[in-house]
Amino acid sequence: MGNVQLRSASTTAAAVASTASAQDARSFLTRIKNLLLGTTIGFTLILGHYYITDTRASVHEWLVIPCLRYVYADAEDAHEFGNRALKALGSFNLHPRERGNPDAKGDLAIEVFGCMLDNPIGTSAGIDKNCDIPDQLLAAGPAVIEIGGATPLPQEGNPKPRVWRIPSQKALINRYGLNSEGADHVAMRLRQRVREYAYHMGLGIDEEAEQRVLDGDAGVPPGSLQPGKLMAVQIAKNSWTVDEDIEAVKKDYVYCVDTLARYADILEVNVSSPNTPGLRGLQKTEPLADILTAVVEAAQKVNRKTSPKVMVKVSPDEDSEVDVRGICDAVWGSGVDGLVVGNTTKKRPDPIPQGYLLPAQEQRLLLEQGGYSGPQTFDRTVALVKRYRKMLDENSYTRVEAKSPTPSTRSPTDETPASFFTITSPLETPEATHPPITDTEIEESVARDAQRLKSQTAEAEAESKSQPLIRIPERNNLFASSSSSADARSSPSTSLNETQQSAASPDTDTANSPSLIPTSNRPLAPSKSSERARKVIFATGGITNGAQALEVLAAGADVAQVYTALVYGGIGTISKIKQEMREELKRRKKQ
Repeated sequence: MGNVQLRSASTTAAAVASTASAQDARSFLTRIKNLLLGTTIGFTLILGHYYITDTRASVHEWLVIPCLRYVYADAEDAHEFGNRALKALGSFNLHPRERGNPDAKGDLAIEVFGCMLDNPIGTSAGIDKNCDIPDQLLAAGPAVIEIGGATPLPQEGNPKPRVWRIPSQKALINRYGLNSEGADHVAMRLRQRVREYAYHMGLGIDEEAEQRVLDGDAGVPPGSLQPGKLMAVQIAKNSWTVDEDIEAVKKDYVYCVDTLARYADILEVNVSSPNTPGLRGLQKTEPLADILTAVVEAAQKVNRKTSPKVMVKVSPDEDSEVDVRGICDAVWGSGVDGLVVGNTTKKRPDPIPQGYLLPAQEQRLLLEQGGYSGPQTFDRTVALVKRYRKMLDENSYTRVEAKSPTPSTRSPTDETPASFFTITSPLETPEATHPPITDTEIEESVARDAQRLKSQTAEAEAESKSQPLIRIPERNNLFASSSSSADARSSPSTSLNETQQSAASPDTDTANSPSLIPTSNRPLAPSKSSERARKVIFATGGITNGAQALEVLAAGADVAQVYTALVYGGIGTISKIKQEMREELKRRKKQ
């Protein structure tokens, strides 16, 4: 009996042990499976995060954009949702950004306003009207972004709907009417952004810390807050300000300058929106010169060590010889630093490809009042850039203060204008203004330059890369087109900057244009001679790919800006354009 019970107990113990071993084995396998599953999920999430937040991911163009267009029939609703999404993702650092730092090679670098930009691509105003997503836009890869347009007081703009897509042409029609939350609101966001940056840099979060960042103590431009990038703020007048009352118009623009200038690298004066009645009339020489002079004077009084640059945005529709020359007169006479050539057009260009018949719905949309933007406007943009570059570079415009006439030449009732502009061609400049240069002076100049120039050695080029504010010419002018000047073609060491400056008049002096980052060997305030420095041109209108960007740069632009291409191509458009530019430059180099 005892033996039976012993054998039964042994059998039971063996069964229990076997069961326990089986359970342990299953538990071990389960843990392994869970570990593998968790690891797989973790890696999938990490890889998915890096893919989704990379601007080069095709999902942005082929999934996100079609979904937005399907969900939001109104283009403005889709735009607002996209901005809200970018803002929300940015608060968790989950927004798309250009990964891998492709601009680090410096193959697209260009000097603009004394600052070495990572690349010559920018975004146009209207994408971020109220400074909601400046850092998210910068993360997408452009070297220049625009905020605004901002008006002195908040205004609603035109009634909705006011934006329409023309999908077959990848174009837009809009009549926003400069809807804005107002300069004070935009300034508040810009101020908060600067103070948060100062805090993260360990400078504090008070007014003194803000001032240190704006004065360049952080070593970055005060607008973009990122090296190699600039931020422009577009300003405009309120729609109810009477256009004929130039003093009131000037007050509008000056108010925006006083409110926003200290947070901007560039101030862009918008006098070309087609959706604000009467605004384009301000592009006539006399009123434009008065407005720009007031803006420049106000900008030079900004409370920081360097003043923001001032540019004016001009319409593609005012393209007659008289219009273009009048605008150039106003630019040179007022001391403005450059032009933004292009805006939406009131015209309706022919569809592309030639002979294409638009669907009936799109034909009806073309009847809507508003500004048209899309690839069809590109050729006009290039032609206009060439005209402005040629006219700005060939002639020297000097502002001359009016003098009181003598009684013998003028009656007491005559009125004296505040100022006027004289246009002098370099070929017609009197000898009294520029006395002949002697042989001795030439020899002294050659000897002085020989002492300053560095030899073109690998060591010299490596040393030059450590100087962020000095652009040493590249070995090849990769941006130049076949229509470049003979001088540019004959020089093996011509850069994009050199090509653009070679057409300038003999009076051109880009060294007089101070950097936006103060340095010990650079003036902290704009020089008076900056009025004669080469004028910068930003080009916008129809630019959708790298080849077009290179073409407009070769035409004389310093920066190529995009807007509508982003609407159809998504957040990865900038990265795509830059990659296409690099591929084209490599192809040209092989040839």
